[in-house]
Amino acid sequence: MVARFPVSLRWFGGLLRASSSRRRRGVSAMAGGGEEAQLGGFLEYMDMLRNYERSGVPRGAGTDSDDGFDLGRMRRLLRRLGDPHTHYPSVHIAGTKGKGSTAAFLSNIMREQGYNVGCYSSPHLLTIRERISVGQHGGPVSAASLRDLFDLAKEAIDESIESENGSLTHFEVFTALSFLLFSRENVDVAIVEAGLGGARDATNVIRNSELAAAVISTVGKEHLAALGGSLQSIAVAKSGIIKEGRPVVIGGPFSTDIEQIIRDRAFLTQSPVISACDTGVRSITRCIGRDYAKPYQSCDIVVKISGNMPLSVELHDVKLQLLGGHQRQNAVTASCTALCLRELGWNVSDASIRAGLEKTQLPGRSQFLTQDEASVLGLDGASTILIDGAHTEASAKALSDVIKTVEPEGSVAVIVGMASDKEHLAFAAQLLSGRRPDVVLLTETGIAGGTARSMPASSLRDIWTGAALGQGIECVDIGAIAGNKAPNVNIDHLAPAAGTDKPAPMLIGCGAAPFSLDLMKAASRLLRRAVGGGAARGGLICVTGSMHMVASVLQQLEQYSLLSGL
Repeated sequence: MVARFPVSLRWFGGLLRASSSRRRRGVSAMAGGGEEAQLGGFLEYMDMLRNYERSGVPRGAGTDSDDGFDLGRMRRLLRRLGDPHTHYPSVHIAGTKGKGSTAAFLSNIMREQGYNVGCYSSPHLLTIRERISVGQHGGPVSAASLRDLFDLAKEAIDESIESENGSLTHFEVFTALSFLLFSRENVDVAIVEAGLGGARDATNVIRNSELAAAVISTVGKEHLAALGGSLQSIAVAKSGIIKEGRPVVIGGPFSTDIEQIIRDRAFLTQSPVISACDTGVRSITRCIGRDYAKPYQSCDIVVKISGNMPLSVELHDVKLQLLGGHQRQNAVTASCTALCLRELGWNVSDASIRAGLEKTQLPGRSQFLTQDEASVLGLDGASTILIDGAHTEASAKALSDVIKTVEPEGSVAVIVGMASDKEHLAFAAQLLSGRRPDVVLLTETGIAGGTARSMPASSLRDIWTGAALGQGIECVDIGAIAGNKAPNVNIDHLAPAAGTDKPAPMLIGCGAAPFSLDLMKAASRLLRRAVGGGAARGGLICVTGSMHMVASVLQQLEQYSLLSGL
C-alpha cells in the first residue's frame, strides 16, 4: 500500500521565502514581444555555459555508469540554493516521446482543479521562458520574474561554477532555477519533465519523500549513443526515475522485454505500477471535427483498473486539440496519473480531468495554422499549413497518421530539416509509407542556435530518394530552389494520364539556403503544378523534422503578426 503524500506540506526560510507581493506574479501570456529585452544579462550568462543541446550529448552521458552525468554537482548546486526541490511534491516524467504532451495534459488537469502548478519542460521554441510555467494560468514565466530570480541566485551559482571547475551545464543551472522558482511561488505540485534519459538527468534529484509519482511515457530509439546503445539500455536509464515505494505510471505500448525492465525496477523499489495499456483501459477516436477551421479529435476514454490502486473514470466525447492516436494515448497516461494522485489523497474530479485534457494545446505538435496566420505569412489561403516537430521514426509514423486523417485525398507537400544525429532513413520511410507526399523539399535549420548539428539538405535528399526507391515510389529530382519560386523545370508532362490510377512521380528538391518562408511558398506553387493548376484547394503543406523547424515558422509568424497587428 502506498503512503498518502502530505499535499499541504510546506517549508519556508532564508533564500526560499517569497514575499506575498511577488508570490503570484510569475507568468505572462505571450512568449515573445518586448519582454525578452529584460533578459539580456541572464541570456548572455547562460550562453557562456556548456550547452549539450547545441553541441550534442556525449556518448554514455545518460547512463548510470562512470560515463554518465554527475548528479553530485547538481545536488551541490541545489544545496547552495537551499534544496528548493524538497519543498513541494513532484510528478517526474520521462520518456522518448510523449513526455512533454503528458506533462501539459497533467498540468492542465491539476490547474483545472485549482492547484498552483509548476511545470518544467524542454526544449523551448521561441523563448527559454517557455520551459517554466507557474500558477493557474499556464503561460511562460515572465521575464521580470526570471530576471529577479537569477539576480537572487547568481552569487550561489557563481560559487558553484567556481567550485565545480566550470563543469556546470546550461541545463543544470536552468533546472535549478526552475526548482527555486517553484519553491518561492509556493506551488502545490511540480510537474517535472526529464531532459535526457532519467537516471543521470539533472532532474533526477527528486527523492522518494518528495515524489508523488513517476511517469514513463514511451521508450524509443533516440539518443542511442548517449543512453547506452540499445532500447534495453534506454529503458534502464528511464526507469531510473522510479523511487522507493512511490507509484509509477507507464504509458506505452511497450514491447514485452522493455516493459519487463521497467517492472523489474519497480519490483526492486516496491513501487506500484499503473499501466495506461491495462486491460481495464479503453480509448477510441470517434471522429475528427473542426472548431473555427482547426481540427480536433473526439475521443472516449475509459479507465477501470482494479488492484492495490483502483482507478476509475469514464469520459465520452472528449475533444482533444492534440491530434493522433499517440496524443490520445498521452491523454490516457495523464488521466491515469491524475487518478493515481486522486487515490493518494489529492482532490481531482472527473470534470477537471475532462477540462484539462480539452484545454491542452502545444505549439509545434500537430499544429494547424489558421487562414489568418497563413495569410500573415504571405501564403495563399488555399493551402492548409501543418507544423510538427517530429524527428524520430515513431513520431514520423504518428505524423503520417495525422496527415492521412486530415488530408485523406488532397495533395501533400512535406518540408523537412533535421539534426545530423537522427535516424533519417527510418524517418523518411515512415512518412513515405503513409499518405504519400506529392512534393518533398529538404532544407537545413539551426539547432539550438548553431549549425554544427544540422544535416545538409543534399544528404537528406539522397536519403529520401533512396527511401522512395526502396518503396517503389517514382520520384523526380527538381534540383535546388532559390527564393520562393518553383524551379524552372517542365513537370507538366509528369502528370498521370487521364483515366489511369498510376500516381504522378513524387517531386523532390532542396532549398538553396537555410529554411525560410520562401520554401513554403515554393511548396505551394509546386503542389499546384504537380496536381494541376486548376485544383480548387492548395492541399496540405507540412513543415517537420525538428522542433527548430517549427520554431522558425512560429518566430516568423510572431514577427509578421506584430507588424500586421493580428
